[in-house]
Amino acid sequence: MLPVPDALVGERVDAALSRMLGMSRSKCADLAAQGAVTLNGRTAGKSDRLGAADIIGIDMPDPAVKAVPVTGMDILYDDEDIVVVDKPVGVAAHTGPGWEGPTVLGNLAAAGYRITTHGPPERQGIVHRLDVGTSGAMMVAKSELAYSVMKRAFKERTVTKVYHAVVAGHLDPASGTIDAPIGRHPSREWRMAVIDGGKRAITHYDTLEMMAGACLAEIHLETGRTHQIRVHMAAVGHPCVGDAFYGADPGQAERLGLVRQWLHAVELSFAHPRTGAPTTVRSPYPSDLAAALEVLRHP
Repeated sequence: MLPVPDALVGERVDAALSRMLGMSRSKCADLAAQGAVTLNGRTAGKSDRLGAADIIGIDMPDPAVKAVPVTGMDILYDDEDIVVVDKPVGVAAHTGPGWEGPTVLGNLAAAGYRITTHGPPERQGIVHRLDVGTSGAMMVAKSELAYSVMKRAFKERTVTKVYHAVVAGHLDPASGTIDAPIGRHPSREWRMAVIDGGKRAITHYDTLEMMAGACLAEIHLETGRTHQIRVHMAAVGHPCVGDAFYGADPGQAERLGLVRQWLHAVELSFAHPRTGAPTTVRSPYPSDLAAALEVLRHP
């Protein structure tokens, strides 16, 4: 049972829970539809508005980690404090309402890894996340020290996260910064969009290679909004190739043999949580992205 924060007074139940729990709004709406949310001891609907004196309760489903191994999830770095995995596409960071598929934590449990118990039950050890549809380097904390230090480091943006994306067309200018606020789409709540009143989002990019109808870009995030790279690239008219969700040409994806967006987390650079030593971990392109890139290079 939690008192309603001042910042959420007047918000709908599903929107408020999304902000409080870090889950999607649709998943929070599902919880309300299942009768799992209460306001002042009474079952709440997803569209009920929160008052200043309200007490909200959530009966979360069993968050137990399923120890299910994931084919193709390699370990890029491992010591007593952290493990950095090469997360495949189609794998979530952790369990949650509406997700029954494989998870990073489930795979680590199946492989015998002991992860810190710090953090919410369903995402213990998670210090940052990648979308289900994005592959690449992702860190999980094994020790309590690492969880505290790295959680703070990601929050304060002292960790360098480098992504590579193949986007439609040629970026102009070839290098630049996109500074545009991101929020939930006003008419399609399952999408994010650049909107007035959204949260500030800053994306830096550099074109690495130009090809016919597309270019390979290196991207550095100054902020970490949901779908930030995908939204910003689409907003400037260059959606990630294969990202039909944000307006990419499905025909181009089909020609390249892609069933997801061409977006990969290639590098994490950070101060080690115990020693402070500069540490860099890189992830190679997975086979589907590498093959699509070769087709673009040699049409």
